[in-house]
Amino acid sequence: MLKFFCMLISFFTFEYNLNFNIMNILKKANEITNKRSEEKERMYGPFEESMLKASKLASIMASKVITVEDMYKCMVALKLSRESYAHKEDNLLDAVAYLGSMNNYINNKNK
Repeated sequence: MLKFFCMLISFFTFEYNLNFNIMNILKKANEITNKRSEEKERMYGPFEESMLKASKLASIMASKVITVEDMYKCMVALKLSRESYAHKEDNLLDAVAYLGSMNNYINNKNK
């Protein structure tokens, strides 16, 4: 999976120093995804619940079923689209965090 993240990130940032910054981004994404602070949870609610609500709202707005996995994929696509215009580390960090959270969601759903 690390190779996949590296390919995605390098695709949009050819001049980016991958050896050092990739591990920083992955470490930060892990903290966001798996070590979310209680304060963030109080402010925004549980992340998976928010994605479920967003998928339901998007389904109503689009008049078709949008799954939670679809929402994660759309958020990753949005972040990578933004990155294609101008490099901003936050775009890459968020994309990787959404991928990690989607992986957690899929693993938890299949238990």
